[in-house]
Amino acid sequence: MQALEVEQLIKAELPDATVKVEGADGQHFEALIVSEAFSGMRPLARHRLVYAGLGDLISSGALHALSLKTLTPEQYAAEQGA
Repeated sequence: MQALEVEQLIKAELPDATVKVEGADGQHFEALIVSEAFSGMRPLARHRLVYAGLGDLISSGALHALSLKTLTPEQYAAEQGA
């Protein structure tokens, strides 16, 4: 599995999102996901939303580990300004 594939799967679940996925070994990835859909959601709910589109890959072991950073556009802008 490649980072681009993971990115595309996340974007299929959250079409409005800005997604950046990194990972070099094909099983462990880090993803930054910025979406308005996360507004008003707690971090766990945000992660569940992302994992909903990846469940089969995770349960099959094709995607072993995915570290998520989920932000609203406002949170992302605040981080960039810091």
